[in-house]
Amino acid sequence: MTQTQISVVVPAFNEEESIPELCSWISRVMQTHGFSYEVIFIDDGSTDNTWLQIEKENKSNPAIKGIKFNRNFGKSAALHTGFKQAIGKVVITMDADLQDSPDEIPDLFKMITEQKFHLVSGWKKKRNDPLSKTVPSKFFNWVTSKISGIKLHDFNCGLKAYDQIVVKNIAVYGEMHRYIPVIAKWAGFTRITEKVVEHRARKYGYTKFGLERFVNGFLDLLSITFVSKFRQKPMHFFGTWGTLSFLLGFVLTAILFYNKFYDLYISNTPIKRDITEQPIFYLALVAVVIGVQLFVTGFMAEMMATQTAGKREYLVIDKVGIENKHEQ
Repeated sequence: MTQTQISVVVPAFNEEESIPELCSWISRVMQTHGFSYEVIFIDDGSTDNTWLQIEKENKSNPAIKGIKFNRNFGKSAALHTGFKQAIGKVVITMDADLQDSPDEIPDLFKMITEQKFHLVSGWKKKRNDPLSKTVPSKFFNWVTSKISGIKLHDFNCGLKAYDQIVVKNIAVYGEMHRYIPVIAKWAGFTRITEKVVEHRARKYGYTKFGLERFVNGFLDLLSITFVSKFRQKPMHFFGTWGTLSFLLGFVLTAILFYNKFYDLYISNTPIKRDITEQPIFYLALVAVVIGVQLFVTGFMAEMMATQTAGKREYLVIDKVGIENKHEQ
């Protein structure tokens, strides 16, 4: 049996108007280039007729498949679930709002299969967005590039292409979809590049993202930086700081006792204050306690290190065109 060449994963939330046009566009591109393909829509708890449109498209074209969440879990959950189901040699993600062009698919496919990139990220060099979105986006892309060492201009572009081995070996959770290239790099998939892609004006509906995404994005970047570096070795982080804190407390305590010994037996000067009456004593005590707590945290984190976000499951209440694995 010939392997499916392309899986297109499309998260969708209240995009009923764009679904038929997007399906027709994708199918036209695939047929023109002779690709074997599947399109997996993830209905992320839509409150309109998005799911009805997906079911309708599946009846006319079995390559159109769908998974429906019982509520809105977010784009990361949708991508994570779509990645688990995808069977294509190349997995391409795009948004359902028609701002990403399916005409980019053939070139993205070639960059993965012929140029052997692990991940190709779209770069919306010319954006049809207001300054309230483009200016903060440029700042966060710059910060992310500096922290991660990945030279991309647009980390959050929904249009991306992956080698299948990448999506099967990374976990996307929380709101980490913004940093999939970072997750992929730290998982060992370093052949990452970008491609300038067309960014179309929104034709239907309205944007689902507000300004809070930039605050969340910054917090997620800090989180993923920490988790990626210390997930498998948390004691390296907690143990280091615990050791430094404990040593600080120990040194301060030693100084206090030395001063008292010196005053009593060497200088024969009267003791001005007891050790427990000096502020430095409490600083030393706090430092020792914090050091012990960090060590305990490190040991507990080491015990939990085997638990990964890849085990996370989301409640799926309906499927179309997708077989349950336990039924096979």
